[in-house]
Amino acid sequence: MFQKHYDKESDAGMVAGRSDAPRSCWIVTDGKAGDIAQCEGVANALGLNFEHKTVRPRPPFSWIMPYGPIDPRERPDKAGGPLAPPFPDLVIGSGRRAVPYLRHLKAASDGRIFTVCLKDPRTGPSAADFIWVPEHDRLRAGNVLATLTGPHRFSQTLLETQRRETHTEIDALRTPRVAVLVGGNSRHHRFTEKDISSFTTGLAAIADGAGASCLITLSRRTPDALKNRLADFARSGPHLFYDGTGRNPIAAFLAKADAIVVTADSANMIGEVLATGRPVHVFRPAGGHRKMDRFLGTLSSRGLIHPFPGPLKTTTYEPVDATPEIAAHILKRYAVHTHRFVR
Repeated sequence: MFQKHYDKESDAGMVAGRSDAPRSCWIVTDGKAGDIAQCEGVANALGLNFEHKTVRPRPPFSWIMPYGPIDPRERPDKAGGPLAPPFPDLVIGSGRRAVPYLRHLKAASDGRIFTVCLKDPRTGPSAADFIWVPEHDRLRAGNVLATLTGPHRFSQTLLETQRRETHTEIDALRTPRVAVLVGGNSRHHRFTEKDISSFTTGLAAIADGAGASCLITLSRRTPDALKNRLADFARSGPHLFYDGTGRNPIAAFLAKADAIVVTADSANMIGEVLATGRPVHVFRPAGGHRKMDRFLGTLSSRGLIHPFPGPLKTTTYEPVDATPEIAAHILKRYAVHTHRFVR
């Protein structure tokens, strides 16, 4: 299925008129929403249409990824498989299971495909032609770019467009409007009953004390107990609550927000909200991980995030958005790559 990005007219300038720019793109993941979002963000910034290629390797192949080979039934020469030619100019992959497929496609195309890996592939810098990692990861090499935050789909053009547009339900709410992005249980974090109580009490405090209205959106990982408490809170005042049905209004929520509350179980979500330039308040559920701790520590030392629950901040800052930088580095390396082949 072909997809188009959110703001084609603004981003297409990256490739328009350039003979050394890619013209076609695949996104290779195992279907995880966070991986897809990052890959789409980069393709959007490049101004490219793209195809999603979802790989579903069987055991034992899935057990040894990213180190082992791909599932043979998903090889490019298998009719009906996800990787059947014609091959694209560019492949963007993210996630442990995508890494062997990037290697395989590179070899199957005799090196013509330019491969991009988002996040540390764990197999070293030779895993792809270009690798992006967050600064809190340790991988460094000539083909590796490390940035404070990761790629995402919320470009400055998209956010500005959403700010200008009329969103009747959101615009009718009192200010300050606070976007509330809620993750959920993960490998390293768990929302205990104490966390749920602290989080919802904190929202009630800013609603009562600062007169805030909340724009709440959940993730697929949000536990039912937290979801139910948030739904109850939303019904208690002039708030909006997105329960996962219908089109996700997150772009409008972020664009129209005066401040943001986000949970600390996802570096992706935190990176997304920093692109708004609005004050960001981070809630830390039980658990944690040293990489996340380093990430949050860096953001805090730069004054980019504030603890939640806590007083609602209103100071804005220059948006933090690494996506255009990542796209520009890809184009630079791709231009060198194309000189090796007759196109």
